[in-house]
Amino acid sequence: MAASFADLHARAAARKGGDAALEALLTNPKPAAELAAIPDDRWLSDMTRRIFQSGFNWKVIDSKWDGFEAAFWGFDVGRCALMSDEDLDALVSDSRIVRNGAKIRSVRENAAFLQDLAAEYGSAAKCFVEWPAEDYAGLLDMLKKRGSRLGGRVGAITMRFMGRDGYVLSEDVVKALIREGVVDKEPSSRKDMAAVQAAFNAWAAESERPLSHISRVLAFGVG
Repeated sequence: MAASFADLHARAAARKGGDAALEALLTNPKPAAELAAIPDDRWLSDMTRRIFQSGFNWKVIDSKWDGFEAAFWGFDVGRCALMSDEDLDALVSDSRIVRNGAKIRSVRENAAFLQDLAAEYGSAAKCFVEWPAEDYAGLLDMLKKRGSRLGGRVGAITMRFMGRDGYVLSEDVVKALIREGVVDKEPSSRKDMAAVQAAFNAWAAESERPLSHISRVLAFGVG
């Protein structure tokens, strides 16, 4: 049986120098109204940033980000969705960005994806805000299936950086989940993700904490 959140918190606090030191490391998600006000171009920008950072040096991407913003017209969703193959070919030769053809194509695909969400919900942000925390695994699955290159940890990291509450199944979080008997390996199947979601839901109910706090407490308790 998995440990209580109180026990997880105590373990993490012991490693981080006490309760106050641990709490200082826990950042809060954005309020729903603030999150819902984020325009779709900023979601496309951050999705693209995390996609290009995946498997690459983050500092290199960060240092070139002004170039990315310029090359993709400020990530205007309508403009990016209408990129032609000739536009994509030109971007592969654009020194302002990292010239990875598959990742460049994901911008057009994710712009179309965000347009679809906007048509369904009014804006992509409304979709992300309204998706229930109790089914965060479902949101990650939707990002993976409907978005481009948003599987693995990329979708979860995008949500984290944008301020949407959720968990990131980092290496340390996975180690903690295995230690607690929630899963026996890195979760990938629907059954594994259901078990992960159930554990987070139980800890959230016990602690009345956001998922992001629980995720980080799990990570900080490993070592």
